[in-house]
Amino acid sequence: MPTDLPEHPEIERYIDAMWMEKGLSDNSLSSYRRDLRQFNAWLAKSRNSSITRADRSSLQAYLGARLQQGQSPRSTARFMSCVRGFYHYLLREGRITVDPTLDVDSPRLGRPLPKSLSEQEVDRLLQAPDLDNALEFRDRTMLELLYACGLRVTELTSLQLTQVSVNQGVVRVFGKGSKERLVPMGEEALVWLQRYMAGPRAELLKGIPCDVVFPSRRGRQMTRQTFWYRIKIYALRAGIKRELSPHTLRHAFATHLLNHGADLRVVQLLLGHSDLSTTQIYTHVAKQRMQELHAQHHPRG
Repeated sequence: MPTDLPEHPEIERYIDAMWMEKGLSDNSLSSYRRDLRQFNAWLAKSRNSSITRADRSSLQAYLGARLQQGQSPRSTARFMSCVRGFYHYLLREGRITVDPTLDVDSPRLGRPLPKSLSEQEVDRLLQAPDLDNALEFRDRTMLELLYACGLRVTELTSLQLTQVSVNQGVVRVFGKGSKERLVPMGEEALVWLQRYMAGPRAELLKGIPCDVVFPSRRGRQMTRQTFWYRIKIYALRAGIKRELSPHTLRHAFATHLLNHGADLRVVQLLLGHSDLSTTQIYTHVAKQRMQELHAQHHPRG
């Protein structure tokens, strides 16, 4: 912490209270102390005031100063969370009578767009496994199912034989909170699953009894970390250099459905989102993609 930030007794009492009441880490406490001391130092220099005498206009002026300094909205939101807690503490202790943070909004943080892949990149990724290898045939089938159904990686790795209906072409998935949903596989993924079940799966198990659809070599349920590691290997083979996440194919599933005209509520049901607002983030991805295509192909783009 910079040595030019003077201590303030109320700040130190608040930090001690946070340590006692919430058991915050040293890093969190240090961050709180720094934010509050910086605000107090700015008040002393710019307003001839202090943190216990600050009013709403002083706080707004400080937020404006942070903006001019190039502070990120996320950093300012963190500061606002810290300073709100500080003034709530002072009110509770009877050291102030008015909370200066009232009616002062924190900066709105845009939700980060999920990382996705183009349809061409998905094709390259799906073709990366070596089909002469039973383990990689299993992985190819997992990738096909992941992309076709928009499953979470944990939902895929924990999938049981009883959850798959080849006749109906659907997968019964238990998502977050054990919420059940039926997801159609589509013809392509169904063909790959049938081919996998007819040969490579038995080759992997070597007679070991297992109820998991996609077992490890030892006949156990694969961890999501193991499968994620294998996805990165195939991405490297496919020449995909962008940063991926365990949900990349799930995001691609949703984005590509919307790009091809799917209804948002249908995508919500397929993904197992309880709230439509969670699914709406993909409309921004689809819109961004449409803007890129327009700029690239329209004569006046």
